[in-house]
Amino acid sequence: MVSVVQSTSPQNPTDLVVTVAEATGSDVDQAVRRARQAQRAWAAAPPAERAAALHGAGEAVAAAADELATLVVREVGKPRAEAVGEVARSVAILRYYAQQVFDPIGALHEPSSGGRGLAYTRRRARGIAALITPWNFPLAIPLWKAAPALAFGNAAVIKPAPQATACALRLAELIEPHLPDGLLAVLPGDAEAGQAVVAAGDVVSFTGSAAVGSLVASAAAGRGVATQCEMGGQNPTIVMPDVDVAAVARQVAYAAFGYAGQKCTATKRVIVVGDPAGFTEALVAATEALGLGDPADPATGVGPVIDQAARDRVLDAAASARASGGRVLTGGHPGPGAGWFVAPTLVDNLPADHLLLREEVFGPICAVSRAGSIAEAIDAANDVRYGLTASVFTNDLDTALRCADGLAAGQIKINAPTTGVDFYLPFGGERDSSFGQREQGKAAQEFYTSLHTVTTAVAPT
Repeated sequence: MVSVVQSTSPQNPTDLVVTVAEATGSDVDQAVRRARQAQRAWAAAPPAERAAALHGAGEAVAAAADELATLVVREVGKPRAEAVGEVARSVAILRYYAQQVFDPIGALHEPSSGGRGLAYTRRRARGIAALITPWNFPLAIPLWKAAPALAFGNAAVIKPAPQATACALRLAELIEPHLPDGLLAVLPGDAEAGQAVVAAGDVVSFTGSAAVGSLVASAAAGRGVATQCEMGGQNPTIVMPDVDVAAVARQVAYAAFGYAGQKCTATKRVIVVGDPAGFTEALVAATEALGLGDPADPATGVGPVIDQAARDRVLDAAASARASGGRVLTGGHPGPGAGWFVAPTLVDNLPADHLLLREEVFGPICAVSRAGSIAEAIDAANDVRYGLTASVFTNDLDTALRCADGLAAGQIKINAPTTGVDFYLPFGGERDSSFGQREQGKAAQEFYTSLHTVTTAVAPT
């Protein structure tokens, strides 16, 4: 019996977006063999050839922008404005790495003998890049992994999240004509397919949950394979009493609830220094002003969560907050319609050990708490096992610099929301948020290549 992967629309669960056979171990082996054969010639090709291929892929994605945005809205429920932005970002990623192929691949050094000879370093492609990607950025994350892998001479084998299968397959259809046959493969499936892809990779990049990421890291490390895992966050925003309350509340609300809070960088905790009443009131108003509904509607800021289990986790967390003596300030109930909608949920007065102050609930729910000082706020922000992104809103330079030095996160934002990632800058976190090297930007070359040191001397006579 052939197992299949099915993807349905979260705003309309009766809408079957795609049904496709799940990749078997044999399928993975075959794809890897083809990729490895294609990779040898690709790595040896002139940089201009790789640049032209990636540029062509970028133009193909740009030409299909409207179609891709519509598919992203349909398959993963991303609001239209964000889907359009993701497509534009995907094009920019391909164009950026089309130029990175011309970056230096090593350095020249004086020979240790001090005489004639040469000592230099040179980077080489690792081989097969095994890429495990999530559903929440169904175009951008596969590309911010695959584009640098390809740029630096690797093949790319992608196992997308089942909920984003149609997006991954369509993306491959657009890109593959610009690449050597077999160099890029998309292998639909769930855990079994993912395990087979990881086992075949010469370098592994994963984005997903901390639980699965730890398994991926262990499996790859056991083979001595370079691995990076981005595994989510429990991201704090500190709000100082000197800010424009209404303006900051609007930014924080969108960072917490845009795309139904389904971003690893979404704000999950708001720590207000001083009396939180005024800011909390403004945050409730800003939250309730976000449009909840059909993600195809340009006015919508909050669409559905990805599936019923995701909605249940948010509702259960809200119920737990009430049972623990906390207040649900807004939301905490299902949204309208037959899809997996849940109202953006803001809570406060939680005990320090509550789930919403400790762990990531991947959906539109956020907790507000109070700190008596900036030192107390920084301690509270850092008092979780994650460290992906953190932000502070303040008009005081000393406070900003203190947070820049003190917050235990890979991404620290000053007067900016926790969400938002620039593809040309290194991305990654601390502690349970990340394992291995950073991804994106100039850091990508270091990850997708291995460094070799070469020393030469004049032949003895």
